[in-house]
Amino acid sequence: MNKDSAWYAVFVKTGEEDKVKARLDYRFDGSLVVVTPKKVIKERKGGKWYQRIRNLFPGYIFIYGILDEKNYKQLWDVPGLFKLLCTDREPVPIPAQEIEVFASLFDDEGTIQESEIFMEGDEITIISGPLTSLQGKIQRIDRRKGRARVLLDFLGEERVIDLGVNIIEAIK
Repeated sequence: MNKDSAWYAVFVKTGEEDKVKARLDYRFDGSLVVVTPKKVIKERKGGKWYQRIRNLFPGYIFIYGILDEKNYKQLWDVPGLFKLLCTDREPVPIPAQEIEVFASLFDDEGTIQESEIFMEGDEITIISGPLTSLQGKIQRIDRRKGRARVLLDFLGEERVIDLGVNIIEAIK
């Protein structure tokens, strides 16, 4: 097994991410860092807009540390954990360049906050927020929902994720 610290992806039942994270935190008592990435998005309910915190990748938890044989075996004693991203029974670390992109988006609590964007016609300018580093990765802006669709490489695949935005439009 790899003796260097790295990030790994763990698959869990969608909706159980926080429970499994709490179990992993308890089981490993700080020897592994356990993260459930979140995002802030707007949702409309009963005609009113609310900011909600949702999982960035439903069904995934990320752990950072050394997955030696002891830690690897202990993972499987945690209820709710389905599988670890592996090849030939060896854990596959998440590539550092993918982690760096995501790390630049998160605040201190592991949440991606909304970005402020200015729109004039089809022209988009990121004013502030995590999307400033992803200008070229934005696929489209959904004005009605206040979300940006962003294309990112993750776990060897291109994935589209929705991130919250506050839209400021030019006065006509």
